[in-house]
Amino acid sequence: MEEILLLLNKCRRPLQQRSTAEDTETFIILDDVETKLKDMLKKLEQFQIKNADNVFNTVMTYMPQDFRGTLIRQQRERSERNKQAEVDALVNAGGSIRDRYALLWKQQMDRRVQLAQLGSATGVYKTLVRYLVGVPQVLLDFIRQINDDNGPMEEQRERYGPALYTLTKLVLAIRLYLHVSLARYGQRKIEKDDIAVLQQAVVIYTEEFEKFTEFIGEVFVNAPFFISAEDAGAESRNNDDYKETIIPAGKTHEVILSVEAVNSYIAWDFSLQQGALNMVLDIGFHVEYISPSGQKTLILPYRRYEADQGNFCTVSAGSYKLVWDNSYSSFFKKSLRYKVDAVPPVVAPSEPAAEP
Repeated sequence: MEEILLLLNKCRRPLQQRSTAEDTETFIILDDVETKLKDMLKKLEQFQIKNADNVFNTVMTYMPQDFRGTLIRQQRERSERNKQAEVDALVNAGGSIRDRYALLWKQQMDRRVQLAQLGSATGVYKTLVRYLVGVPQVLLDFIRQINDDNGPMEEQRERYGPALYTLTKLVLAIRLYLHVSLARYGQRKIEKDDIAVLQQAVVIYTEEFEKFTEFIGEVFVNAPFFISAEDAGAESRNNDDYKETIIPAGKTHEVILSVEAVNSYIAWDFSLQQGALNMVLDIGFHVEYISPSGQKTLILPYRRYEADQGNFCTVSAGSYKLVWDNSYSSFFKKSLRYKVDAVPPVVAPSEPAAEP
């Protein structure tokens, strides 16, 4: 579709001036063809984004809904931003449509590898998965095998691929016709009947392609292998590894986490349990860095919360002190439920050195 749109770009058309009524009619139809294909391309892009998000969000329903799941989401967002920057750089450097799609295909294969890494706890996810207590092994097996040669995605391609291949043949024929017709437009203008057939072919292609994407979207939404944790009856992932403590009025509670490497993550998730009087309570919270020499630096400023979840990437090794402060309260103790962790750096595995 993009190659056809490139051919139909007004600045690339063979005639800059529509000298006859016939030329004018031809280019009006080409404008209509261009509009239909642009709309279809936009719908296709939205379809791809929606499907990718659906798969990821379904997988994430099985993940703990605390900072561990947040870290995996952040890892994906960073990865997608880097991929988009790579595409933008290629386009800005004058890369062709085929160059861009070759890069997009490579990136898609990288996503498959990362999904398999998440399932097998390797690569950039090796560290994170260590912290995913309670993730069912069946899910990890599924996301590791989803793109196998005989896996669920290959089964879908075998079942529904032929219909897509037929549409692909049609759009390739449309592109070839336009390429040849526009290239020799100065010697031979497009016949009225031919341009009408072209217009009808584009209508058929866009309508059938939209039906196909809607159908495939329904297939994946209702596919038995894309079932959420709630639908599967999975137990809640929110209750593991939490600690509870009572902070008396006028007191504080502190937790110190040791960090050995920069680019580690300090992460927390806490909430106050409701008191007997059903009062809305809050508690002060801040984070300090303590250097090996004992010098303190405020990392997260003091603020009062009913609950909070967050993380940050460390820039120095040493100790990080998380403080819950109830010193301002003269009468009310606070029941705190919390989870904290220092997650080592998440880095991609180094490539093995090539043998001479």
